[in-house]
Amino acid sequence: MPIEKNQVVLFHYSVRDEQGNAIEDSHGGEPNAYLHGHGGVIPGVEEAIEGRDAGDTFSVTVTPDKAYGPRKEGAIQRVPIKHLMGAKRWKPGMIAQVQTEQGPRHVVVAKVGHKFADVDTNHPMAGKTLTFDIEIIDVRDADPEEIAHGHAHGPGGHHH
Repeated sequence: MPIEKNQVVLFHYSVRDEQGNAIEDSHGGEPNAYLHGHGGVIPGVEEAIEGRDAGDTFSVTVTPDKAYGPRKEGAIQRVPIKHLMGAKRWKPGMIAQVQTEQGPRHVVVAKVGHKFADVDTNHPMAGKTLTFDIEIIDVRDADPEEIAHGHAHGPGGHHH
């Protein structure tokens, strides 16, 4: 069943930067699930998955414009340390999660004070060309509720 809009895709991936350094790997956990055609993964990965089938394995190199966008200079914000999620003690270079009006967002800690931290609001992978090794595990038609919500439900997807 070639992958097209309104299908749920389960896949494993690993991602490397331009120097070949491993950044993330989903193997060893549940496969990721997303609703194809609804922006649930970065555009370059979604384009590469289009038309593939369960069982396919492939690599795709994605430039910043089809991934996490270019780095924006001067994207530093000062936030209360109590709003940083992911660790108890913070050091520069660590990735934290913060709640925003648009939902959770990853930031990189730039400087830590007693009560506040300066964080770089660029996505940690902004400005990077990334290579994804992808393995399509399963493909199924989405149910009407998933289509209405714009995301996959169940294992690897969204839980209400």
